[in-house]
Amino acid sequence: MIYRSDDRRIYDDLMASARREWGMVKTVGELMLNIGKYFLGFSYVADTLETDGEETLVINLREFDCFTFVENVVALARQVKEGKYAFEDYGAALERIRYRKGILKGSTSRLHYFSDWLCDNEQKGIVKDITAEIGGKPYLKEINFMTAHRGNYPGLNNDEAYRKMRVIEKRLSGRSLYHIQKAGLKQFENAIENGDLIAAATGIEGLDVSHVGLAVRVRGRIHFLHASEVEKKVVISDATLYQYLSRRKAMTGIIVGRVT
Repeated sequence: MIYRSDDRRIYDDLMASARREWGMVKTVGELMLNIGKYFLGFSYVADTLETDGEETLVINLREFDCFTFVENVVALARQVKEGKYAFEDYGAALERIRYRKGILKGSTSRLHYFSDWLCDNEQKGIVKDITAEIGGKPYLKEINFMTAHRGNYPGLNNDEAYRKMRVIEKRLSGRSLYHIQKAGLKQFENAIENGDLIAAATGIEGLDVSHVGLAVRVRGRIHFLHASEVEKKVVISDATLYQYLSRRKAMTGIIVGRVT
C-alpha cells in the first residue's frame, strides 16, 4: 500500500465519528451519505491512482476524482457495517473493490471503466446494478477509449498491458448496458434512494461513463454528492440531477447502482 500519515489520520477520525454518531443509521444508503458528507470540501484531484512503476494499491483520503470518491465511500461504508475498523482491513477492502475479482495484478487488473467496476462488484455481492429494474433500457456501445488514447494511460505503455486492455474492451463492448435516458429521468426519480450510485452515461466515443457520484435527496429532488472537477472539491450540486444532466450535452442518461 501507498499512503501518507494524513490518510491514516483522516481514516481514524472518520471511524471515530462512525462509532460515536452513526451507530443508529438504519440503511447502507444513509451510511453512504454520512460518509460522503464527511468529505464535503475535500479537494478534487485527477489521476491520484497513477504511480511510477508497477501498479500499487494507493490509499488517498485527502483528495479525490469522481471515481475514487465513490469507491472510497463504498469501501468505508462496508467497513463500518461489518464493524472492521483496522486500517489494514480497509486496505484489503479497497483492493477487493478496485481490482478485477479482488486481485491486484498489474494495471489492467484495475477496473478502469465504471460499467466494468459495477459488474465485477455485483458478482462479488458488493453492489447491484438496479438500472433495469427501475425502468432502464438496454443498449450496446463499443468501448475502446483507453486504448484509443493510449498516451494518456501510463499503464498501457507496456505492449502486453495494451493487448490485455484491448481484450477487456472487446468483452465490454459485447455486454448489454442499461441506462435511463435523461429526457425521461423525472418519471423514474422516485425509485432512486439516498446513497445510490449514479453514473452519467456518455455519448463520448469509446467511453461508457463520464462522471459518477452519490444520490442525495434535497427538498424531495435528487441531487449529486460528488467530487466536482468544475468546483475542484467534493460538493452537493446546487442543480437537481435532472438539471445537471440537461446542461451537459454529452451526458445521455444514468446508470444506477445500490450497495448491498
